Amino acid sequence: MKIIAYGIRDDERPYLEEWSQDQRIDVKAVGTLLDESTVDLAKGYDGAVVYQQKPYTAAVLDKLAANGVTNLSLRNVGVDNVDADAVKRNGFKVTNVPAYSPEAIAEFTVTQLMRLLRRTPTFDRKQANGDLRWAPDIADELNSMTVGVVATGRIGRAAMKIYQGFGAKVIAYDVFHNPELEKQGIYVDTMDELYAQADVISLHAPATKDNTHMLNDESFGKMKDGVWILNPARGALIDTDALIRALDSGKVAGAALDVYEDEVGIFNADFGSFDAIPDERLKNLLKRENVLVSPHIAFYTRTAVKNMVQFALNNNKQLIETGKAENEVAF
Repeated sequence: MKIIAYGIRDDERPYLEEWSQDQRIDVKAVGTLLDESTVDLAKGYDGAVVYQQKPYTAAVLDKLAANGVTNLSLRNVGVDNVDADAVKRNGFKVTNVPAYSPEAIAEFTVTQLMRLLRRTPTFDRKQANGDLRWAPDIADELNSMTVGVVATGRIGRAAMKIYQGFGAKVIAYDVFHNPELEKQGIYVDTMDELYAQADVISLHAPATKDNTHMLNDESFGKMKDGVWILNPARGALIDTDALIRALDSGKVAGAALDVYEDEVGIFNADFGSFDAIPDERLKNLLKRENVLVSPHIAFYTRTAVKNMVQFALNNNKQLIETGKAENEVAF
């Protein structure tokens, strides 16, 4: 059995090598991502482990299948950038890692919210300039707020526990109701109800065609004045231009964004200076003290990285050996 793993970073390599030695399976680690220029490296391998930073287009998947590889294991949750028609046409088996560390993302999300509520970016700037005064930057308390959680999968539920631990009231919206949460009466029937009640909106939904720009001018208009927006999920959930307008008007008090709709090719890159960042809307957000932008790092813990690598390799091994895996994704 031979597996090729694309886009392996230095921080992932020790976990890949550990797995390879334990399983006694040959794994070729490639530093570049899977695309049309690297797909031929998969010739002679039984399966491929990949990471979601580029779209897996029909051209890439057709060529991968032509090279004899149809066992594809993603080291992440989302599969929205995988061409479904090409998957079906070529008979691909595709797996993901649905829960590498929900707690990592939940903890980071709430940490960013607390930084916003306690105005720490503003105080950091003031103190760096020798200003140790309190006013006028008075804080808010989470325990007095209602948090609206959008999507109650593993990450959403992990975040809910933390919000509740702070004493916040939690409400939630999801097309699919979790039975335990249903018993607690946490769900609202519509997103409009959540918008009307929530002081904080915490997004934990996957990206789909139906929820692209779910937060837009219309939805911001239905929210409370001074609402706080948290998005550690997918950048496409928020219309960036609409968010900027809502921040400018004060409708949105602040936002913590770990994702951005145009992040591919920008996040996890070093441009050498702030001015060199090639996205004016992103720089607009980065300049604001009431907006925290992080480059898709909510997941980035040792536990999560190890799980992403080794769970994906386990999935690929299962596909090769049995033709199916526990975390197989239906297209």
